[in-house]
This record gives sequence, C-alpha cells and structure tokens, in this order.
Amino acid sequence: MKFPARALMAVYDWSVFYLCLAEFVLLSLAWSLLASLLHMVLPQPLGQRVGRLGIMLSCRLFLSTLALSGRFHFDLRPLDAMRGEKAMIIAPNHPSLWDAVMMASRLPDVACIMKATILDNLLLGGGARLSRYIPNDSIRAMICLALDNLRAGSHVLLFPEGTRTVTPPIGKITGAVGVIACRAHAPVQTVLVDTNSRFLSKGWPAWRKPDLPLTYTVRLGRRFDAPTSSATLASELQQYFSDALTQPAAAPGAAAGAAAPFDGQPTASTK
Repeated sequence: MKFPARALMAVYDWSVFYLCLAEFVLLSLAWSLLASLLHMVLPQPLGQRVGRLGIMLSCRLFLSTLALSGRFHFDLRPLDAMRGEKAMIIAPNHPSLWDAVMMASRLPDVACIMKATILDNLLLGGGARLSRYIPNDSIRAMICLALDNLRAGSHVLLFPEGTRTVTPPIGKITGAVGVIACRAHAPVQTVLVDTNSRFLSKGWPAWRKPDLPLTYTVRLGRRFDAPTSSATLASELQQYFSDALTQPAAAPGAAAGAAAPFDGQPTASTK
C-alpha cells in the first residue's frame, strides 16, 4: 500500500474508533437514563423483560455500526442456536470486555452475573438494574439469584474465570459455576471466543486504539450435563478450555461458525 493510501487508512481507522467509542458512551448513557426511569414505574417481571430486550437491541445496534465501518468483523451466529432453549448456564472464556456485549446482543433473556460496581456505573447501571442482572458482591445472594433465574427458564451468563483472562488461553476456573450448576441441576454450555487482538483485555484502557481490523468469532463448545460435583466440573472445564482454545478455529468458509461480517440479523437456529 502506497504512502497516501496508508495515511488515509490510518486517519479512517482513528476516526472510526473514536466515533464508535463516542457512540457507545452516548448509547449507553441514553439507555441507562431511560432504564432508570422504567425501573421506578414498571413491575419487576415486565421491567426485567423490557430491560433485557433493550440491552440486546442496544448491543446489536452498536455492533452493527462497528461492522458497517468494515474495520470490525463479528461472527456471532452460533449463539442463535441457544435462543429458545431450556434454562442453562452459558460459560464463555473471557479475553476482553467485548464478550458480555457480544453475548447479550444475541440472547433476549439472559441474566448476566457481573461486578456489583456496575450497578452504580452511570453508563451501565440503569440497564443492569432494570434487567435484574446479578451482582457478585455476596456469594450467597449471587447463587440464590442465579437459581431463581434458571428455575424461571432464563439463561445465566457466567464467565467461569470470574474476570478477564490473565494467562491465556484460560485463567483459573472458579467454583461458582459448579456450585450453581449443581444446585440448579442445570447444564453448562461452553462458548469459545476467538479474536485477533488483545483489545480491552485485562489492563487495556478503553480509549487506547488497537490495530485494525479486529475480528471476533464465537464457537459453541461442549455442553456439560448437570454435575453432581462442583469441584469435578471446575476441573473438567479447566481442562476443556485449555485444550479447545489451543486448537485453531475453522478457516473462513470451512464451517457454519467461520468468520464473516456481522450483519446485525439473527440467523435460523441449527439445533
């Protein structure tokens, strides 16, 4: 690529990144303020449904905008296979802050277990409260709320590392996923997130521009049956993620989960 073209592409990349960052801030703030008002007037069941649907649509709009730039590519189609399925724990690896946005953009009834401080966050707190997301400040309360959601038929999104991956390919799996799965007698669906960048990984500030283009794909991994031992499940998940994430993802066009631009539209389930 000749120098003028490289310079123009560099300007375009900087413009795309910071305009999309501004869009995220404005979109999140607008929804958080509206959700805070709705939280005060809507009954809990209706508010929860509206909140989770609102987050799904907001996340999808944001990711669609990124994809339209041509500098971000998402293939999240495998997640559509879980829509409408029975209650279960969805357990992805967690390379970046994008992961929760990507999961929420395709699942209309998911309770996300999250850091309790998010509830007080100006940009995210209103939507999280309206959606009745589950804070992790009290282990006992977290488990009880997760059980309530699973028994009501919702999915529960739980990153089994408890935080973003520090030591790739996977950090240490916590015991929470096993405890909840055991008590709820719920299966655990693993999700494998692949990316070509460390953007928004642990310690990466949101305003620091990565090299573009960025590509994110998800693969549905093994589904573990409801366990009888939480410790055994944690050990099996640790080994499974370590093995699966060191295997290369399918080449583009080689499988249904191959990388393709995110089009913002759900595809037919392949259940």
